[in-house]
Amino acid sequence: MGAKRVGIMTGGGDCPGLNAVIRAAVRVGCERHGFEMLGIEDATNGLIDLDYRSPSGNQWLTPASVRGILARGGTILGTSNKSDPFHFVATVEGKKVETDVSDRVMENYRKLDLDGVISIGGDGSMRIAKQFMDKGMNVVGVPKTIDNDLSATDQTFGFDTAVQIACEALDRLRDTAESHDRVMLVEVMGRDAGWIALHAGMAGGADAILIPEIPYTLSAVADVIKKRRAAGQFYSLIVVAEGAKPRGGQVCALEKKLGEMPRLMGAAHRAAEGLSEALPDIEMRVTVLGHIQRGGSPSSYDRVLATRYGVAAANLVASGQYGMMTALKGGSIQSVPIADAVAEPKVVDPEGELVRAAREIGVSFG
Repeated sequence: MGAKRVGIMTGGGDCPGLNAVIRAAVRVGCERHGFEMLGIEDATNGLIDLDYRSPSGNQWLTPASVRGILARGGTILGTSNKSDPFHFVATVEGKKVETDVSDRVMENYRKLDLDGVISIGGDGSMRIAKQFMDKGMNVVGVPKTIDNDLSATDQTFGFDTAVQIACEALDRLRDTAESHDRVMLVEVMGRDAGWIALHAGMAGGADAILIPEIPYTLSAVADVIKKRRAAGQFYSLIVVAEGAKPRGGQVCALEKKLGEMPRLMGAAHRAAEGLSEALPDIEMRVTVLGHIQRGGSPSSYDRVLATRYGVAAANLVASGQYGMMTALKGGSIQSVPIADAVAEPKVVDPEGELVRAAREIGVSFG
């Protein structure tokens, strides 16, 4: 028999399409399978503390409560990338320390009488889901990340929208770059994987693309700019993933805070400074897209993909197929073990077809 009381949560960074998943899962869960569906607030915060309110707390969802959210960005449930119950930051005797509150989560899971949880998130959320599965929680995963770096699925929702936003930025910046004979460096998200930079750079006609998988040398990038100017092209567009690093160097990161991943910042500015030294007579300008890539209405592709994932997740719960994640494989929605999804990150192959195609049309990777 299918589960009757099901939790649903969104974890990690926000992403276009989250609400589309929630809408589809609630409609199918309630209308087809007769579920009671509990929206858990701010990732696992709503399970760590049942009195958690930011601003509204956990909420019972119905088809009426998810009406009209298909095109909305963000998530009506809220989210967090700082609420890993296995490494939760708490204040003890005036000091912040990491502590394991996963047993409390399991206690609240049972107190709520949940039969299962749909966890929508990226690699971090899926790792947490796997850990809770090992503790006895029934979990179904839905792959979400604009970085598209989650294994076992061809594509995550949110990625298409992020690429579209970055591509539009490149189209706009080309106009001003050409008008002023400048070099424009555009920093996009991509901590460990350069999928956004690669796709947006190719679609936006970038002259150089710097990604985490291919450490760069500034001399190679400077040579591209020089060659373009010698050929009468006095402007250049360079896309820089936030995790890009020079050969033999490290990523640009702020000091790591307790319970958080290191915040990456400054990759494009570092490249611009180095290029300015090599090419002192050429103006450099840097644009950091940052969280602009995360917000706004999802693309039509992401709305459809997210809806398909939500439908599949509700059906997996109904059939008791826990420990599985919905996935896109060869154009069809399938299910894969969550353990497979987090086995290793999906990164750009430096020798793969996409990189080869970009090189053949003259794109430099430094």
